Amino acid sequence: MRAMIIREPGEPEVFEAAEIERPAVPAGHLLVRVAATSVNPVDWKIRRLGLPLGPEMPAVLQGDVAGTVEEVGAGVSDFRPGDAVFGCAGGVRGSGGALAEYMLCDADLLALKPERLSMAEAAALPLVCLTAWEGLVDGADVGAGQRVLVHAGAGGVGHVALQIALARGARVFATHSGGRKEDLVRELGATPINYREQSVADYVAEHTGGAGFDVVYDTVGGDNIPLSWEAARPRGTVISCQSNSTQDLTPVHLKGLHHIGVLMLLPLLHGTGRAHHGLIMTQVAALAEEGRLRPVLDPAGFALADVAGAHAHLESGQAIGKVVVRVGD
Repeated sequence: MRAMIIREPGEPEVFEAAEIERPAVPAGHLLVRVAATSVNPVDWKIRRLGLPLGPEMPAVLQGDVAGTVEEVGAGVSDFRPGDAVFGCAGGVRGSGGALAEYMLCDADLLALKPERLSMAEAAALPLVCLTAWEGLVDGADVGAGQRVLVHAGAGGVGHVALQIALARGARVFATHSGGRKEDLVRELGATPINYREQSVADYVAEHTGGAGFDVVYDTVGGDNIPLSWEAARPRGTVISCQSNSTQDLTPVHLKGLHHIGVLMLLPLLHGTGRAHHGLIMTQVAALAEEGRLRPVLDPAGFALADVAGAHAHLESGQAIGKVVVRVGD
């Protein structure tokens, strides 16, 4: 089958076209004809840095997939050939990715694709929705009446996190850097906050009367983590999916905060909790069918042969929403 592979870590130019063996289908798995996949930061970090959580070289990268079931392994009863499916099912240690004609997927990780979404739109949702859901729903149990702040509301995780929080009845606010990103945050239903024009103290005073937000989802990491703690109310919750930095935990202690770290790759890496990911994807599909969750696709579209361009575009920081690579017809 056709694939784009990397043989060693490096810049986007390390991608090369190759013919590789089509996988056999063991019990509990599906062979999916890939229609589209999306690029996430973990994908370009694996490509550039050769992270230990990445697949063995030569590697097929990217976990997000939308496509059509080609073959069904023994013991699988929820899917059949011809079903349109989506999920985050590989591209890490122990599993191949979606930059190929076919992808071998654990059936537990997938759900039926929402009919109202295209393959490209469906491919944009899995990793970011799983990351948002594990923090907001599984971790913080966000609900009606709560005030939720999402940092980088026009980003990949941010733009779905604010929609999930809204769908659960929360009042949602989201930071942005201005321009089209402010427009997008507003279009998606959140109250925009320009972090370049307002300090944390200013927007906490304006939107919470100085009390602080009940839940803060930090998708940025680094120096933004202590700003998230500052924005949270005493005994509030801060969620982080970018926590690879060193921080003084004193503010967490002094405010009695709950800090939740999210790494949605754990079921892929360790094999436990995979059925829960499939359940989350089913609930994500239901929200999409109801029109309460929609992915935002970056205007720049890429074909499989130009996956290097897709990676470079996401790394540039200029993308708005998700960068999608179309693999099949």
